Amino acid sequence: MEKISVTIITLNEEDNIRDCLESVRWADEILVSDSGSTDRTTEICREFGARVFSDAWLGFGKQKNLVAGRARNAWVLNIDADERVTPALGDELKAAAGSGAADGYYIARKNYFGNRWIRHCGWYPDYNLRLYRKDRGAFSERSVHEAVAVKGKKAHLKNHLVHHTYRDVADYLDRMQRYSALAAGEMFDSGRRAGITDILLRPPFTFFRMFVIKGGFLDGAAGAILSYLYAAYTLSKYAKLWEMQNNTGKTP
Repeated sequence: MEKISVTIITLNEEDNIRDCLESVRWADEILVSDSGSTDRTTEICREFGARVFSDAWLGFGKQKNLVAGRARNAWVLNIDADERVTPALGDELKAAAGSGAADGYYIARKNYFGNRWIRHCGWYPDYNLRLYRKDRGAFSERSVHEAVAVKGKKAHLKNHLVHHTYRDVADYLDRMQRYSALAAGEMFDSGRRAGITDILLRPPFTFFRMFVIKGGFLDGAAGAILSYLYAAYTLSKYAKLWEMQNNTGKTP
């Protein structure tokens, strides 16, 4: 049977990392790239026998490729500290790696907002390619919204990865500041510019797409709140891009 290396990037994930690591105890090796945690993250990782590296922050895509490059095995499973591999998914991952049927596998995620699984809003099934042959795949080296590109055959697994996406509204708003700045910077560097139509139309369309088109209304108040939060993220992203282009390209 082919062995699997699990890769995780961390920064102050003390509240999440233990359950994450517990869910992948079956892995042949666990590699962690930590970028300056000041809590017990690295200590907990070492308790589980993980190989822990202290690395300067390079951006999400580059960081994940850096740690994957250290893997001893042919297969890499990348997960985040707030994700959990169910026992059924673990068995399926091991079988998939040993089958030779594909070079990369998409996994559906059950995304939670607080303690609620969000079934609509475009949040499910939310397939992400996470298991891949190291010599056939790598993450796009983007600052945010990175994804694995695989040269070869790809397939979908049946079981779910559990993702505790946001603890609460405050957690969303806190991360929104960082992610919207990264996304705006990436757009600015690619030559994208924000106009009045981006500011006026994109946020309400984001809400409409999630709440109406993607069926967020079926998730009740949670769907409405999440749709509004994503609209706020869209406004923040384009407002920050507008600031950059009107501030001689300097990050606000």
